[in-house]
Formats: sequence, structure tokens, C-alpha cells
Amino acid sequence: MLRVVLYLATNMAVLMMAAVAMAVLTALGIIPPDAPYVQLLIWCALFGFGGSFLSLAISKWVAKRATGAQVIEKPTSDIERWLVDTVQRQARQAGIGMPEVAVFNSPDPNAFATGMFRNKALVAVSTGLLQLMKKEEVEAVLGHEVAHIVNGDMVTLTLIQGVLNTFVIFIARVIASQFGRGRLLVYIALQMAFGVLASIVVAWFSRRREFRADAGGAEFESAGAMAAALDRLRALKEAPSQLPDNLAAFGIRGKGMLKLLSTHPPLEERIARLRAR
Repeated sequence: MLRVVLYLATNMAVLMMAAVAMAVLTALGIIPPDAPYVQLLIWCALFGFGGSFLSLAISKWVAKRATGAQVIEKPTSDIERWLVDTVQRQARQAGIGMPEVAVFNSPDPNAFATGMFRNKALVAVSTGLLQLMKKEEVEAVLGHEVAHIVNGDMVTLTLIQGVLNTFVIFIARVIASQFGRGRLLVYIALQMAFGVLASIVVAWFSRRREFRADAGGAEFESAGAMAAALDRLRALKEAPSQLPDNLAAFGIRGKGMLKLLSTHPPLEERIARLRAR
């Protein structure tokens, strides 16, 4: 889940920079204020897809900085050796390059995979995950994250986000052009508002891909181990979390409209699908 949240946060920051850049280019006359819609849409696509791919390109760096994840260069303990060996085995089984393996300090059970290329990805787990789960459950979680890499979920998300960014920028620009003074502020406000709506679409996509990643974790290890890992998360779900709500236990905790921003389906539904295999 951290993978998606960090990506979306980076993308929103890039959208803000795109808004400023578009305003500057307009002030310089490079983009005419009354540019034809086709020309404007092309500019918006350049910024929309450019920003989305920039977010993906720096996703590993952002994830490491945001979580403090430490890459295991040379294992110094049995746990580190086991983590590296498990990911190496799963990557070999999947036919991808060996991802970087990292551990970050967090009391909550969390894991994520990210990276622009499937042969140069990053898989990271929290200290809480290692402490609260059994060995076979951790292996299933690692398989789940490797499956995200194999399925190309980050690249697919980037393409979807690029399309959404394009129309977010375009529609905000068209509406803001109808205002006189304060046009820039209206443009930025609209872009942020539409950006949140676009995040709902991305979250919906993420929820669908989680089922595929669960199936991948089941194939790398077993459906029973993957279901057991999710069941343990369900048992811990009501426990007080030391992470912000939107970073806790593989999914956003919330009710009502917040469910639309949840990047993961309900644990009960995921477990049921695994046990029905």
C-alpha cells in the first residue's frame, strides 16, 4: 500500500509544479492564453505523462527516503539472509531480475514493492511485519510484492495516471480561463480538486490489482500461507496503530467516502477468494 500512497503523493506534488510551469509558459507567451484545444491538450499530455513517469522514475528514491528503508547490501544476520534468499528464489521463479531487498523500522506490519523497471525493482518490509508474522506468512507477503513487480502494476498505474493527469490539467485550465483576476489560484485549486477525484480512479485500479498480487503470492508460496498472512492482518487491524491511518496495515482505514480512496479491497474478501482456490 505504501507503494501507491507514496506514488500518489509524489504525483500530486508534480502536478503542482506542472501548474506553475504552465502558468509561467503562458506568461512568457509560449502557450497562448487562447491556445486551440488540440494544442492545449498536447501540452497537457506532455506535463501529465511527464509528471507521472517522473513520479515512477524517482519512486524507489522517494520510498527509501520516506520510510528510511535500508537496503540489504550484504546480509549480516540469519533473518536478512533468509529475506534475500526468499526474494531471490521468487524472482528466479518469476523470471525477473533480483530486486533490491530492504527493511524499514515500523511497528506495523507493512511491505511494498516499487520501481520503474521490473528487473531493477525494490521490495521492502517493516520490522513489525517480521516480528508479528510467521516465517511462511512473511514469505507469502514477499511473494505478493514480487507479483506486483511481475504484473507490471506500477507501470500500468503510471499510464493510467498519465491519462488522468492530462485531463486534470486540461479541464482545470479550460475552466480557469473563464476567470479574470485570480485565474492562477482558480487553476491550482481546480487542479488539486480534480487530482483528488483522479486518485479515486487510481485507488479503484489498485484494489483490482491486489487480487492478482494475492494470487501471485499464493502461487509463489501457497494459498494457505497468503490467506494466513491476511488473516493475521485482520486480527491486528483493530489494534492501535503508530502509523498515520493512510499508511496502516496494507490499506486505508476509513468509512464512507474514504473507502473510495482505499488502495486495497476488504481483507475478508481477499481471504475468501484465496480460500476458494
